[in-house]
Amino acid sequence: MEMVFSPKNVLRYPRLDTVLMVEKAAFKAKGDLTVSQLWKSLPKKVMWQTYLLILGYLTESGKIVVTPDRHVVWIWAPRQIEDLKERNLVIA
Repeated sequence: MEMVFSPKNVLRYPRLDTVLMVEKAAFKAKGDLTVSQLWKSLPKKVMWQTYLLILGYLTESGKIVVTPDRHVVWIWAPRQIEDLKERNLVIA
């Protein structure tokens, strides 16, 4: 199943603190948890649809990847991106 960020048909948008909570949990998981395991490990309850919307957003923004076996992997590395920019290897 491919995560698709489709904000057109959303009844409720997540609050910023909810998005940040999911980001933090994904970062700490280090790719060890599946989509459903990560959802169950969150410190506060989040509706499944809202959670999937957040995962779609994080995927589109390049912060996470959902692997074929449904593991959530954090891939965003701002320090490495800055190093690449300094060496003129990335256009920003």
